[in-house]
Amino acid sequence: MPGLLTVKKEQAQLQEHILKFAHPSQEELASFFESLELQEIDNKDFIVKRDQLCRHQYFIVKGCFRVFFINKKGVEKITNFGIENWWITNHDSFGNQIPSQLYIQAVENSLVFRISKSALDVVLAHSLELNRYFRRVWERVRIADQKRIQFMFDLSGKELYQTFLDYNPDFVQRVPQYMLASYLGFTPEFLSKIRAEK
Repeated sequence: MPGLLTVKKEQAQLQEHILKFAHPSQEELASFFESLELQEIDNKDFIVKRDQLCRHQYFIVKGCFRVFFINKKGVEKITNFGIENWWITNHDSFGNQIPSQLYIQAVENSLVFRISKSALDVVLAHSLELNRYFRRVWERVRIADQKRIQFMFDLSGKELYQTFLDYNPDFVQRVPQYMLASYLGFTPEFLSKIRAEK
């Protein structure tokens, strides 16, 4: 079971991310950080499984995660990834407090801050600036999801792969090819063909 840590040296990384989007006071930041737990997640460990309640949102200090479901044929379908300085959760399960239909799994040894729904609700009720921060973060997530859906309908396989490379040049080396293929809606063989042609 991953352990909870008490060290706080990683707070500077999250604070820097917050200040890109909002300007909470030092008191608001201090209260926010008191609500967080720092947690190590081993490679291949899950932070959420299907039918579990997603109880936290996670800020990735270090590492990589994938979000996926298993379809009726038993095939894994990856819907998202998360890397450093991204927040990750199952929004439906977390927000509506219903069992998750998704899995969230570490792809690397990782380090995250996590915050529970009740703690986040308190933070957001007391800080307009942290409200602004989280609104901006989730707006960016929604925009990225919309662009991905558009690209998948509008671009050829080669164009989709190239677009992913353009947006995420360092990311391709961090995940196995079969995971990237699943995320892009390809078979691993089709992705291998595209990469060979490049």
